[in-house]
Amino acid sequence: MKKIINTSLFLLGTLSAVQGQNITQQQEPFKGVVGTNYANSKESWVDPIKAPSNAPNVIWILLDDVGFGASSTFGGLINTPTFDSLANNGLRYTNFHTAAICAPTRAALLTGRNHHRVHEGGFSHRWSAFGFPGWDGRIPADKGTIAEILREQGYSTFAVGKYGLTPDQDATDAGPFDRWPSGKGFEHFFGFLGSATDQYEPDLVEDNAHVTPNGKHLSEQITDKAISFIDRQKSAAPDKPFFLYYAPGATHSPHQVEPKWRDLYKGKFDKGWDHYREQVFKRQKELGIIPANASLPARNPNIKAWDKLSADEKKVYARFFEVYAGYLTYTDYEVSRLVNHLKEINQLDNTLIFVILGDNGASKEGTLYGTIKRSPTAALQQDLSEEEALKVNLANFDLIGTPQATNGNYPLGWAQAANTPFKYWKQDAHAEGGTRNPLIVFYPKSIQDKGGIRNQYGHVNDLLPTTLEFLNIKAPAYIRGIKQDTIQGTSLLYSFAEKNAPSRHSVQYYYIFGSRAIYKDGWKASLAFKIADGKGGKSRNVSFEDPNHIDWQLFNLHEDFNEQHDLAKKNPAKLEELKALFEEEAKKNNIYPYITWDDVTDRRNTLSKQ
Repeated sequence: MKKIINTSLFLLGTLSAVQGQNITQQQEPFKGVVGTNYANSKESWVDPIKAPSNAPNVIWILLDDVGFGASSTFGGLINTPTFDSLANNGLRYTNFHTAAICAPTRAALLTGRNHHRVHEGGFSHRWSAFGFPGWDGRIPADKGTIAEILREQGYSTFAVGKYGLTPDQDATDAGPFDRWPSGKGFEHFFGFLGSATDQYEPDLVEDNAHVTPNGKHLSEQITDKAISFIDRQKSAAPDKPFFLYYAPGATHSPHQVEPKWRDLYKGKFDKGWDHYREQVFKRQKELGIIPANASLPARNPNIKAWDKLSADEKKVYARFFEVYAGYLTYTDYEVSRLVNHLKEINQLDNTLIFVILGDNGASKEGTLYGTIKRSPTAALQQDLSEEEALKVNLANFDLIGTPQATNGNYPLGWAQAANTPFKYWKQDAHAEGGTRNPLIVFYPKSIQDKGGIRNQYGHVNDLLPTTLEFLNIKAPAYIRGIKQDTIQGTSLLYSFAEKNAPSRHSVQYYYIFGSRAIYKDGWKASLAFKIADGKGGKSRNVSFEDPNHIDWQLFNLHEDFNEQHDLAKKNPAKLEELKALFEEEAKKNNIYPYITWDDVTDRRNTLSKQ
């Protein structure tokens, strides 16, 4: 039986080189003759797999915590000329979605599957992983990554920046390394394994070992390394294509950047977050990013009107966003170094580039008042009063954006501004503000509608099948002898040439620690989650207009793209249909048991006592 199985795998493997139907690189059975001596023996060699002639390079760029309305590319007031140029020579996708938080988004992106399906319901950290199939933070081998697939199709595979999918228990130099990037198909890696790191003193890894940072900003280091990987490979094998996963820590907190960048926008946001939202909303309409008849949601009631703030509050809060804006523009600059290098070595026109501007919505983790550094007085600024927080921030004002701002993040008002035109923010899987992020697709050789806008519904798990279809590679049945699970993503390639083609990704669930939603053909049912803080039941979660009344809501996104008109009472039958569909998806995708933020808090508290 064993011999038969091995033979069948060999046959599958040989088909891969010809048809691209399977990419397992099995050791082929010996086809020669072994005699008693060399003269009566016949040699047999296995030819290495090579990518098709003129196969394009592929780059996936994934930023962190950006928000839909931050970049100038999608109507924001923060200059991102590199992303503007890529979009103006490619396509802008306005209806693209992430999982609402970092690790689930990255797991879905790299595997083309739903995040609970690949065991990444939350994070791979000990304090948020649970011993259930959807929650243990350990991506199984039958959920192969894009790097594993392309490596076995003759691509070099590199990753730089944030990985975020290695279990804490495995993240030492002792390994095991099967869930490090090197164990998931990347031949070289340079970056950090966790969810966040200091930008000047990062927890830095190269390949399978921790290394000492060189003092430069992390974004500069990863760009240098990406260019080095590319040049080294092209020098050795000029015709061999590469796959690069470029995932900077930016613009996740801590917001740290050099003075010339953090001072670039000095005075530019003195009119505040209300003015910012109005200006961005206007620009988004002018660019055709949002419907012409759209309306801007009201400011979240937890956020003060800018003109009601004191002079000190305006000073501090404006500075937070000046630094953030400089940080995003700097990130765009580092991407420009990569793009310009590709142009210099005559590879840009032969490189398919996807840019996702954020792995979730803008972050609410800076609290209502903004955070600067971790200290005995400011470690938990959400527990400070407004007066106490302002006092701490004024005392540390000059540190905002510096390497000493080890917890630097803007206040909540700027999160809503950066998410214009949507409500809510990062972590809120029930809302477009948590899950809708811009996508740019660039490949000048075949995209004719340069600067075109695409409104088809998409999800982060679509990039893997899109890339495979573009490269004429079929999803493998086996990877390294392991039968592969189904892929839930849907290729977006159909929409490259057909601006008005109907969406093909018709159903998608969302679930992050209690917050949930289900989408089907333009309809969306959603349920927010209220976090208890153990202080008389008062909610710490600043997402909700009415924290005492949280029910399922229903929206028709075709007519109400930014979720302002709840139709639950008008159309209860549709709501019940979608709620039932969510339960079906929950069972299929390992969402059960429902783990919430309260469960995470309890787990963290338990671990802290051990």
